[in-house]
Amino acid sequence: MTPSLNATRIYVDADACPVKDEIYRVAERHKLPVSVVAGQFIRVPQHPMIERIAAGSGMDAADDWIAERAGKGDIVITSDIPLASRCVKAGAEVIAPNGKPFTEQSIGMTLAVRNLMTDLRSSGEITGGPRSFAPRDRSAFLSALDRTIRRIQRGQQQK
Repeated sequence: MTPSLNATRIYVDADACPVKDEIYRVAERHKLPVSVVAGQFIRVPQHPMIERIAAGSGMDAADDWIAERAGKGDIVITSDIPLASRCVKAGAEVIAPNGKPFTEQSIGMTLAVRNLMTDLRSSGEITGGPRSFAPRDRSAFLSALDRTIRRIQRGQQQK
């Protein structure tokens, strides 16, 4: 892995991430290292700035690996709300694959709604699932990722 002069790293919760190719392209354009983390082996492009991590088959092994490393100045891509909460609390910028940012202001309510829906499903309620991933989600994600990278870089330049 080629070290970057820039401290920002992109961590990808990769098992069910539909925007990995987009992440690779944006990261290459901005010369940012990417850690692609999954429970088991996952195929990634051969590139010195892309690191593949097989975190193990434990229940939350990939989530734990990311949460232990992500911090201020890093970007985490995940749709896993508990992981997003852990990373936001650690100071990382967190973006869902549909472009929705998880922030300190939104993560509490998002986590509460997720827990409520989990409880309803476990009691037998039929709640439906998330809507299908659409091309507009991919576009929203690309915009959100680019904005986040530029905001972090501006903050680093001001130091």
